[in-house]
Amino acid sequence: MSDFNFSHRLEVRYGDIDAQGHLNNSKFLTFMEHARFRYIEHVGLWRPADGYENLGQVVARVSCDYKRPVKLGEVVEVEVCIARLGNKSIEMEYRLTVDGVVVALGRSVQVAYDYKTERSVPIPDRWRELISRFEGWPA
Repeated sequence: MSDFNFSHRLEVRYGDIDAQGHLNNSKFLTFMEHARFRYIEHVGLWRPADGYENLGQVVARVSCDYKRPVKLGEVVEVEVCIARLGNKSIEMEYRLTVDGVVVALGRSVQVAYDYKTERSVPIPDRWRELISRFEGWPA
């Protein structure tokens, strides 16, 4: 896992739990998705004025390794970082913790996407600059 410079906290709600009283497995992915969006917003890759049709990314792959159950009312801290930038793809890593204890580790791959042409595109230079600056990578 990489260094994490961003995190977002989410409380487990009643609608997030399964019949066993645990955070439903699919909700871990939803928590990662929400934190990913907040990361994208925080770093400046997308602004509300841009409109969602100009977000310019689609998810190509997502995975989650579950480490321990999470219960109703617990607060999950979802740490997010970019692990790798390809030509058209962005790999992100996630560490989900409750009170400092790792409850899940995740990974996703997003592809830069032009919604008008419905094709993948190279990652914009502006995105590379913003990500590198935020992640502390050399220019």
